Amino acid sequence: MPFALDQIDTELATLDRELLRRSIRSVDTPCGPEIQIQGRSLLAFCSNDYLGLANHPELIAALSEGAARFGTGSGASHLISGHHVIHDELEAKLASTQAGAIPNVRALFFSTGYVANLSVITALGLIGNKKISIYSAALNHASLIDGIRLARGQGSVDLHLFDHHHLEALDDILRNDSTPHKLIVIDGVFSMDGDLAPVQKLLRLANQYDALLMIDDAHGFGVLGKHGYGILEDQTIFSDRIIYIGTLGKAAGLNGAFVCAHEKIIAWLIQKARPYIYSTASSPALAFAVLRSISLMEGEKGQELRALLQQNIALWKKESTFTRWKRLESDTAIQPIMVGSNETALQLARALDQFGYWIPAIRPPTVPKGKARLRMTLSAAHTKEQIKGLCNVLSELESSLPPS
Repeated sequence: MPFALDQIDTELATLDRELLRRSIRSVDTPCGPEIQIQGRSLLAFCSNDYLGLANHPELIAALSEGAARFGTGSGASHLISGHHVIHDELEAKLASTQAGAIPNVRALFFSTGYVANLSVITALGLIGNKKISIYSAALNHASLIDGIRLARGQGSVDLHLFDHHHLEALDDILRNDSTPHKLIVIDGVFSMDGDLAPVQKLLRLANQYDALLMIDDAHGFGVLGKHGYGILEDQTIFSDRIIYIGTLGKAAGLNGAFVCAHEKIIAWLIQKARPYIYSTASSPALAFAVLRSISLMEGEKGQELRALLQQNIALWKKESTFTRWKRLESDTAIQPIMVGSNETALQLARALDQFGYWIPAIRPPTVPKGKARLRMTLSAAHTKEQIKGLCNVLSELESSLPPS
């Protein structure tokens, strides 16, 4: 056996012992609260489909219509021949969602949020071929962390981590940083805790110390703000220092991502963002369907769905009375149940599965060691009965599960 295969066996065995090995479960049915896995019915409380649009009939029809009109594939990268007129139309619409927050805004459409984050951070690190200071929230998403790693590999980068709950230390470091090129990077909604970034406070620091502020609003776009335009609309932000990243595979119910920023920053990304330049453009049929999704989100239907989601969040907070595990304080659809150890998290996830509820255990390295949890998420598509049923089962398990 080759050494690499033998070493993989050894390391996989270590993951098994530490209860850190991950597995894939294949779903038989469309995304929604009620799904089937190998013919077994489960209630899913783990999807990022916050508005319940992933199986919406209008989007199914739009994707089909888009394929009939534009074909299924783009055929090339955006800078060769893969950029279609429908991509232009979508980018103009995406830019309009952030026009109230970013002056001279322009948008760029990406295949995934991961690629968008890698693209932005690495491209910004190349401006002027000079040193850059990057200030990253300690609990940022892996795609932001990896973007910073790539940026450090291509040039001179000083990295500073900060606690987004306590910005005094960030203020001190920025005050003593003489580097002219500074970038603050943060999640809009933290994907494992569900809390919001203090964008207004961060923007004040960015203004004071001449920094750019990059916000990955993957879990906010479609959900936050009157029209679902995200955290900038929700917190009434306006600045040309903002670089906004939204994703379209969560509340929007489809796939893809986008960057909105001042038109000069977007022009720079087109020239220097290697993941964008060298990737095949997303399907034009997808772009057509995303346009339909945004129309749903910003209109009366979207407002109705956001209201339903908020009602479900309030109901969960009221009915989840267990005390054996900690419920993190969150006003978003992400409602984690903190249990601590990997063993306990897996034990609780398996017990819930036996009752017909799917909420996977989240363990390191996704979350810090000792902070394993069940990442419970709510959707506008969940019924009140489904939420109450989950709360009742958790109360029952609180007294029936053996101590870990």
